[in-house]
Amino acid sequence: MADVRPYYELRHLVGFEETNLVGNVYYVNYVRWQGRCREMFLLDMAPEVLDDIRDDLKLFTVSVSCEFFAEITAFDQLSIQMRLEQLTQTQIVFTFDYVRLHEGTEKLVARGRQRVACMRGPNGDTRPTRVPEALRLALEPYAAQVSASASVRGG
Repeated sequence: MADVRPYYELRHLVGFEETNLVGNVYYVNYVRWQGRCREMFLLDMAPEVLDDIRDDLKLFTVSVSCEFFAEITAFDQLSIQMRLEQLTQTQIVFTFDYVRLHEGTEKLVARGRQRVACMRGPNGDTRPTRVPEALRLALEPYAAQVSASASVRGG
């Protein structure tokens, strides 16, 4: 694959429960895997943010998408590769490459995107808040060409 930028990786072995009657992976699982990858990133790279989430921080998924290039089936080994596409004062945009690993080869089977807003406050009265510094620092190595202006632009 030509893209050599750093990424956070989650490995996943597809199970039968993730497939449909035809035998290929049901589309909703790709979105689930985005969420799982994001969660494991927080656990591995920014555990202090989890304490903030238990307190008052909320990470709202504002939008999510996925393009499919090839089918995958049960027992396919996946590398889900998360990169930071954009970071504003209050929002984060992630990209996800779904790469099938098979006998030493890699094949891009799907690509996803997710926009997340940082919010604080009680349910029903949440307000945008700055991306926590610990999360900004944890995301820095995974930036996909985030410019200085994108880092400070309001969002």
